[in-house]
Amino acid sequence: MGVENLARIAVDCGFKIHEGLGPGLLESVYEALLEKSLLRRGLTVERQRPIPISFDGVAVDEGFRADLLVEGTLLIELKSVERIAPVHLKQVLTYLRLMDLPLGLLMNFGAATFREGIKRVANGHGPFSPSRLCVR
Repeated sequence: MGVENLARIAVDCGFKIHEGLGPGLLESVYEALLEKSLLRRGLTVERQRPIPISFDGVAVDEGFRADLLVEGTLLIELKSVERIAPVHLKQVLTYLRLMDLPLGLLMNFGAATFREGIKRVANGHGPFSPSRLCVR
């Protein structure tokens, strides 16, 4: 299954959770529910997957943790905040680059509507440059 199909399924699952529960719960609650929803759809999901990083000869096995990794291809980062900040989008892009993945979804369950809280982040696979952030 392609990453775009995975993204459609993930957005559908996220929408149903937001529609049913609304904003205001802890991020960990939305994360657990989204994981279960994706698993029910028959997808492989890794929760809190470590993301290694190395710099200047120093390797850190668990530099970061991805909230959800679907089918080893789609990264989902969850938030439960009033508004998404630019740093949240940069976080997703950094994770995509470190994991060499093409697409990530930033889902903010704290927004009034799910549409306000969902952002796509595409990895251009180029060298890191803040101006290359691709958000749709």
